[in-house]
Amino acid sequence: MMNNPEKIKQVWLIGIGGIGMSALARYFHHRGMPVAGYDRTPSLVTDALKKEGIEVFFDGDPELIAPVYRSKEDTLVIYTPAVEASQRQLTWFRERHFEVLKRAQVLGLISSGSQSICIAGTHGKTTISTMVAHLFKRSRIGCTAFLGGISKNYGTNFWWDEASPFVVLEADEFDRSFLWLNPQSALISSTDADHLDVYGDKEKVEAAFSDFAQRVSGDGFLLLKEGVAIREGGQQGVKVFTYSLQSPASDFYASGIKLANDLYGFDLVTPQGLIENLTLGVPGLLNIENAVGAMALALLNGVTVEEIRAALPSFEGIARRFDIHVHSPEMVYIDDYAHHPEEIHATLESVRAMYPNHKVTGIFQPHLYSRTRDFAEAFAASLSRLDALILLDIYPAREFPIPGVDAQMIGEQIKDIPVGYATKENLIQQLESLVVPQVVITMGAGDIDRLVPTLTKHLGTFVNK
Repeated sequence: MMNNPEKIKQVWLIGIGGIGMSALARYFHHRGMPVAGYDRTPSLVTDALKKEGIEVFFDGDPELIAPVYRSKEDTLVIYTPAVEASQRQLTWFRERHFEVLKRAQVLGLISSGSQSICIAGTHGKTTISTMVAHLFKRSRIGCTAFLGGISKNYGTNFWWDEASPFVVLEADEFDRSFLWLNPQSALISSTDADHLDVYGDKEKVEAAFSDFAQRVSGDGFLLLKEGVAIREGGQQGVKVFTYSLQSPASDFYASGIKLANDLYGFDLVTPQGLIENLTLGVPGLLNIENAVGAMALALLNGVTVEEIRAALPSFEGIARRFDIHVHSPEMVYIDDYAHHPEEIHATLESVRAMYPNHKVTGIFQPHLYSRTRDFAEAFAASLSRLDALILLDIYPAREFPIPGVDAQMIGEQIKDIPVGYATKENLIQQLESLVVPQVVITMGAGDIDRLVPTLTKHLGTFVNK
């Protein structure tokens, strides 16, 4: 059916509240089709979808599938691999031989024939892809975008530009999904060990990224963060470049970095020469490196220097990526999606660079039992950069509990800072039991974002005390 899109009349999405799935829901809704789906729990994303006129159900009973979606001749069913294979609606559709496709398969088919710019990496990909899309959207070229986060500039993770040949896609490595994509240009920001429940070990993670790199079209570009190791080869004609924060060994890097009013100014070194006096509109040292990668992709694909210079300061960031909610001399509160030890390390490096003389308290919600088990020691090492830590219970997502695996696995390995444990219900009381903090940061990929409004209100009371 996806080979003949005109046959699709309605779409049902299983896992519709996932950030990548919601972008597809918005795409088909934009095309005027009935769109509905299931997700396990309500979230800010599902709240937004419902306001946009997309039906969302939180009960997986197949009886809730409306008659309009029960015609297998013209109903497309999309699922995320994050949903368990035994999910009842997924089973119902498969038993009746509907066309049931993975999210990445659909993305690959939608973007076929376009100039796809795909951003991959075990971390950094959401920020970089949103930056790339913003630079293109503000240029004369424009782009369609399917993103893994909500752009603050545009209030969405999807937009369509019928006049532009470019499609910006976040390429997800989970379940090897990115191997369904066919990039004209690609960026790989990192290949750290992750999703070991899928891959087994770091070597297989790196092998999958190498396979992804091989998919770049022969007339395209491949941009690698310096130090990313992938298998040599690829299609003949692919031009390979490197980028970094400020390593002169890279093709693209920043120089003359200066911090003023929590924002960074810098110059960009490129193979074509120096681009001076750039200003990044979002805080965080890690975002300069992300911006270098994004600007390199934009320049390689025809966005001009002046278009980049004008667009970069107006980039407002992504919800839950170094997202500052309280900012005053007395109190800073940041929320971030970091859920891997390397992401936490990079985020806390940025916090320390911005607030070198402040006490930093972290609130971390581990994501997945398997990830906690596989990286407990690495999590402890990264979180030890804090001055105090509160650990929430593990967010299970698609997983069932693993005996003996809990947040204490991380906390017990942290020796040099105070560590507390909290539920979402008693977090405020636990936070108040600590020394009054100067910087608070929440981190995690589960439902910790539901606590942000409450924490913002509570921590805002410390301002001007």
